[in-house]
Amino acid sequence: MLSAPRLPSAMALILLTIFVAAIPVAYCYPTAFQALEGSSSNRTSIKFLVIGDWGGVPHPPYITPVQKATAREMSQVAEQMGADFVLALGDNFYYKGVDSVDSPRFKDTFEAVYTAKSLKVPWYVLAGNHDHAGNVKAQIEYSQRSDRWKFPSYYYELNFHIPNTGKTLTIIMLDTVMLCGNSLDYEDEKPKGPLRAVDANRQLTWLQERLARSRADFLLVAGHYPVWSVSEHGPTHCLLQKVHPLLLKHNTTAYLCGHDHNLQYIEESGVGYVVSGAGNFLDSDIRHWNHVPKGSVKFFTGQASTLGGFVHAEVTKNKMIVTFFQAKGTSLYRTVLSQRHFE
Repeated sequence: MLSAPRLPSAMALILLTIFVAAIPVAYCYPTAFQALEGSSSNRTSIKFLVIGDWGGVPHPPYITPVQKATAREMSQVAEQMGADFVLALGDNFYYKGVDSVDSPRFKDTFEAVYTAKSLKVPWYVLAGNHDHAGNVKAQIEYSQRSDRWKFPSYYYELNFHIPNTGKTLTIIMLDTVMLCGNSLDYEDEKPKGPLRAVDANRQLTWLQERLARSRADFLLVAGHYPVWSVSEHGPTHCLLQKVHPLLLKHNTTAYLCGHDHNLQYIEESGVGYVVSGAGNFLDSDIRHWNHVPKGSVKFFTGQASTLGGFVHAEVTKNKMIVTFFQAKGTSLYRTVLSQRHFE
């Protein structure tokens, strides 16, 4: 009986190394420190905007009045207060994402809307449930077409030096749909578990390792689904089971999300929970008010009169200042979070 030709052991090892290394590439991303564009020598903070659920509509004019008003106010706040980058927390294109990297929606709902010079900064993107109804890989691929669209993989880590302070900021961007499953909004269904358990487990293991390893002075985790929310979708039980204990264990500064179409700030066990999902639609629903820890809700608004909203954050040497803005042109709520302390 003839045996198959054997590869030299060195060659076999090289091929195995390449194969193993390639497995997670589609999902996570190298964790080098990001450079802040145009940073001056005398600044001592990092500033950014947080916007979720901003993705227009799939028919002309491909945007909503809320998106338009929010984009206008984002540009004003970014110009006046500063913004080094934007965190875009999913549902980037309603209602079924995009079908390919050549989709006109990238122009109609993104490039042609956020046109102000102050918003020509990196947009760090993650996927929401509506994005997963389409082609998320196409959104990742669009990173090669746009100077500011930064979506390197399904989940990834961002690291920043806070200028002239010796302090650091880490933001871990999750794919909560891959982790927990897709939710059928129109049927008010909760995610019932991941499509592929192996992908969910790989991401969770990666998250555990990143959190355990992090010595960042400010540590943020961002996803599309909320851990805590008082609105229509309410708390995400999968995240409460899998992610919430990790946030507490590793002294995370805050968890940022969208999914519910309003602005919320919830504080529990020293972690801040920021819901910024008012970028395109508004919802004043508070059906889950009693499904979050008692006394934890510090701020909520989803009123149509606000015209939309978003969050501005500033991370300094020893604190993180979070300000909620309505598109109508005024700040609604501000809170301060402390830097992490290690035993």
